[in-house]
Amino acid sequence: MDNKLESQLKQHRDAIDAIDAEVLQLLNQRAQHARTIGEIKGGGVVYRPEREAQVLMRIKALNQGPLSGEAAAKLFREIMSACLALERPLTIAFLGPIGTFTQAAAIKHFGHAAATQACGSIDEAFRAVESGSADYVVAPVENSTEGAVGRTLDLMVNTPLKICGEVVLRIHHHLLRATDGKEGIRRVYSHAQSLAQCHEWLNKNLPADVERISVASNAHAAKLASEDPSAAAIAGDAAAENFNLLKLAQNIEDEPNNTTRFLVLGHQETTASGRDKTSLLISAPNRPGALHALVEPLARHGVSMSKFESRPSRTGLWEYLFFVDVEGHAGDVHVAAAIAELKGVAAFVKVIGSYPQAVI
Repeated sequence: MDNKLESQLKQHRDAIDAIDAEVLQLLNQRAQHARTIGEIKGGGVVYRPEREAQVLMRIKALNQGPLSGEAAAKLFREIMSACLALERPLTIAFLGPIGTFTQAAAIKHFGHAAATQACGSIDEAFRAVESGSADYVVAPVENSTEGAVGRTLDLMVNTPLKICGEVVLRIHHHLLRATDGKEGIRRVYSHAQSLAQCHEWLNKNLPADVERISVASNAHAAKLASEDPSAAAIAGDAAAENFNLLKLAQNIEDEPNNTTRFLVLGHQETTASGRDKTSLLISAPNRPGALHALVEPLARHGVSMSKFESRPSRTGLWEYLFFVDVEGHAGDVHVAAAIAELKGVAAFVKVIGSYPQAVI
């Protein structure tokens, strides 16, 4: 390397070193303010999802590049995670084992400074927060190709927990195996939804006699594949890393925009962030025009509906509950007016939570 080039590189490296020192100093100043805020709160709620959403939206608006707005927001998510841990580290329950997409969603939302607690089922994860052994639960609620996650919806009927956030995670599936090559694969393990999301790829790329076996989670599928040389698994990056598996094929999902939405639930209610959703649980009386009566107050008050999902109520034959997402906070005047009218025409109305829309 010639002296001129070396001199140019040194100039930029010295500038980076100086900037790093300044950034470190500023980060510690920020952390000190976070610690002081924790002392002022005196043991109150440390995680304020509306405040974090406002910070991330502001960072994306201020960002002028060359970092993308999403990259800048992810960096600040980790900064906030580390600062929040100075007040009190959070424990986040999720459907285990370690390496599931739900754990990835929990880390995306709370950052790496939060502790993630693997649970054997979605029910167990809810109970961990309800009992106070964990602070929040992250649970899948719907996939862009496979639809609603029924168990999560069912649990929200009776849980005292409130939705306080959402996470949208782009799902990439890989074919994983302990040894290289597709020869000798006799079975493929994965969660039922993942098998469905990769159905066409499997048809085209593996022999018809390869058995497809549904298991409780993709991470468990990866564990089974790590123990069986004749097996493969469909799972994500974290599972591949945790179980030291090779990626025989990457991004094998049939739908290129395969995305899963997760909900964050805890004991607190959130104030408005300026860009919110409200989730409602509604039961309609079994009579003609009942469904129209549920939708009409929302339309009349100008409340935009982004989700309308029905589930059997389990209390009577052919009776249904409706899970509805609307734009806006329950404290907004037009949303509050619509909910008040709904309570007059519906058999049952439960506000499951108002929360910031996903920022990253």
